[in-house]
Amino acid sequence: MAKKSAIEKNKARAKMVLKYAAKRNRLKAIASDKSLGQEERFAARLKLAQLPRNSAPNRVRNRCELTGRARGYYRKFQLSRIALRELGSLGQIPGLTKSSW
Repeated sequence: MAKKSAIEKNKARAKMVLKYAAKRNRLKAIASDKSLGQEERFAARLKLAQLPRNSAPNRVRNRCELTGRARGYYRKFQLSRIALRELGSLGQIPGLTKSSW
């Protein structure tokens, strides 16, 4: 089980990403628009840099829904490898079968 503080910090980051998503996309569009003047684009880049760091989507970490584990994460199931193996062995994940060779 991951630390509660790490899980809560990640949840706060995810909220902040949603809060600033529209503003960030608008500023990025202005900054990459070649038809605008260089000063306008530079001003948009400066405003983009002034946004909170935790509002960037790449700062949100994928975490297991059950345990909060950050590593060994399967996107399809939103579980860590350990939780996936336990639930799969118990037969609680439809369509998942244990392979043997």
